[in-house]
Amino acid sequence: MPPSLTARRLHAQGISAPVAASPAGAVRHLGAMQAQDYHAALWAVGLRTRSATRAQVEEAIERGEIVRTWPMRGTLHLLAREDVRWMVALLAPRVQAANAARIARDLGLDAAALTRGRHVVEKALAAGTPVTRSALYACMDAAGFASAHQRGLHLLNWLAHEGAICQGPRHGKQPTFVLMDAWVPPSAPLGRDEALHRLALRYLQGHGPATAADLAWWSGLTQKDALRALALAGSALEKETRDGTTWWWRADAPIPARSRAIHLLPAFDEYLIGYRDRTPVLDAPHTRRVIGINGLVAATAIVQGRVVATWKRAGDTDVALAPLRALADAEHEGIQRAAQRWRRFLGHAR
Repeated sequence: MPPSLTARRLHAQGISAPVAASPAGAVRHLGAMQAQDYHAALWAVGLRTRSATRAQVEEAIERGEIVRTWPMRGTLHLLAREDVRWMVALLAPRVQAANAARIARDLGLDAAALTRGRHVVEKALAAGTPVTRSALYACMDAAGFASAHQRGLHLLNWLAHEGAICQGPRHGKQPTFVLMDAWVPPSAPLGRDEALHRLALRYLQGHGPATAADLAWWSGLTQKDALRALALAGSALEKETRDGTTWWWRADAPIPARSRAIHLLPAFDEYLIGYRDRTPVLDAPHTRRVIGINGLVAATAIVQGRVVATWKRAGDTDVALAPLRALADAEHEGIQRAAQRWRRFLGHAR
């Protein structure tokens, strides 16, 4: 791998130093941030934003500056508002093609049923205000479109992949949904090559150095399309091949000094989830303690760019640590300093 890979990634990811002054700017820099765990995603944004609090990140979501939807891999992500339409248009169709036969067979959601369900949802959202998921399920049931057995959830997921709807701000613990046209300003569609070119630049801006396999994993593209995206962006990139693997990064990316800082990352953080190969930052024998067979990715503590522990929230503001190796006193102290930053983000400074 390239020299100083972890230092470069920590810098590109906005972990070693916050990458933006606003929550939307941090999300924009990363391109997209995995967000099926809502509260973990808030901290992922806050970690990368100068002096941000949880309230400020949620305010950016409430204003529509950050949008939570399903752009890639069938998984919820946060995106900057201006990136939603082109990214969904480029990446979501492959997910739909992979799921169409299964949801038709198992849930009765064939083309006709999906069209009928879309009419129900669009009518329920026609006022332009966010509607909770449970209220949408009630509308489906009242219209004779059964929402039970995850049919409602899969319908909403499908419509988000079509670009018809996206999530709005939370209502208590419930997600809400809005029509895309009521929440995200229109924009001119991108040609496929232009979108691939943009995707490669944006991915490497927030994740480089990385490989074509990493880009394919993150985006859900085929390896062929990932290579094409990198080739289209090639004039703005640098690359290095070692042991048969080619690593790519933005030509304008600085070469940072090795970071000795210690950080607490949330569950599903892009520092781990954004790459197919996690061994540059996670020792292989510890993989199953961090990334479960069910796909869950634990919250982690990193020292000099490598994962040394997992952690969980204990009570309101405490951190329960599960080290992967023996930690030095200085490392424990660094983790406590990182925990204090997390507490300030939550609004519980002490």
